[in-house]
Amino acid sequence: MSEATLIENKLATYASDGINSLGFKKPEAETRVVVAMSGGVDSSVVAAYLHEQGYEVIGITMQLYDHGQALAKKGACCAGQDIHDARRVSELLEIPHYVLDYENRFKEKVIDDFADSYLRGETPIPCVKCNQTVKFQDLLSTAEDLGADCMATGHYVKREGNEVGAQLFRAADDNRDQSYFLFATTQAQLDFIRFPLGHLPKTEVREMASRYGLIVADKPDSQDICFVPNGNYKSVIEKLRPGALTAGDIVDMQGHVLGQHKGIISYTIGQRKGLGIGGGDPLFVVKLNPDLHQVIVGPREALLATQIYIKDINWLGEGDVEAAAKDGLNIYVRLRSTSTPAPAKLKINNWSVYVELEQAEMGISSGQACVIYGGEDGRQVLGGGWIAKTDQGLALEESI
Repeated sequence: MSEATLIENKLATYASDGINSLGFKKPEAETRVVVAMSGGVDSSVVAAYLHEQGYEVIGITMQLYDHGQALAKKGACCAGQDIHDARRVSELLEIPHYVLDYENRFKEKVIDDFADSYLRGETPIPCVKCNQTVKFQDLLSTAEDLGADCMATGHYVKREGNEVGAQLFRAADDNRDQSYFLFATTQAQLDFIRFPLGHLPKTEVREMASRYGLIVADKPDSQDICFVPNGNYKSVIEKLRPGALTAGDIVDMQGHVLGQHKGIISYTIGQRKGLGIGGGDPLFVVKLNPDLHQVIVGPREALLATQIYIKDINWLGEGDVEAAAKDGLNIYVRLRSTSTPAPAKLKINNWSVYVELEQAEMGISSGQACVIYGGEDGRQVLGGGWIAKTDQGLALEESI
């Protein structure tokens, strides 16, 4: 049985209970939905799919950076061509469409934070910050101002529940799952947001786009960070923070100078290639010291961590996170967007909630996310937080 058939069966069940497909006890025509339209195939299909069902759909597209610069950056969320594509899709569907200027907010909360995070020796995830602030905070507020019953996006993630008390799950298509980037979604936001594509594979979404006659049906997916041309993040940081590429020493764990670098923003924890020091046993970046402009290298063993201390935790599980961690909760964690959730325990000591991995991981950097999953199959998103320290990192601080 295909996912589309499963959805049709679910819609039939909703209808028999007097509940529409978005979980509201009223007709589709009386349910107002704001769709966040990026100009890509996914959000366009969401708008067409809900419009086909008879919902009152309003499309909103965010302009996130200077219009002239945006036109020069093709294939990225909320760039000039994408705004144009979202407008054309809305015209085809004959739905209202608005472009809202969030340029200053995006620069402050996402771009500036991205640059400053690298300068602190961290490895940031700007897509999470964008969801956490601009998309699921500012845009959601706009949707509420428009009298919407809910906001819908094209993210591949599943939401179960009605108006209140919803739960978040990994998408049916593991290859498209975006739950890693949505761990910071609060319960209040989750109660208001809908993810109509969470049960579908990407191939079926493109087929739907073709069936609806959308001009974006064959549009390629965006690969790079939207405000970083050609993946060259160093040039963006240097432009925003002149002097970011300050040269310094590459040193070993005993402080011996092994070589020179042209800026710590060029390095990440766990990096081996491109160090330019050669010879001897393999060395990896184990720590970045922005105060001294040092890149510290060491053996692979110095990267292995089993305990991860997290901050700014967003908890979507039962009760509060401290109570859940008190007796050692069995969980799964994802430390990178492309990794498979790994078994672990959620624990707490006298100063922090932390995760204890069953098997040590290497290359864990502060500034990255630790996303927590639960349930027997590890598919429910219980929340997550930002990696602050690891036991490996604390040990390095004591030894260096």
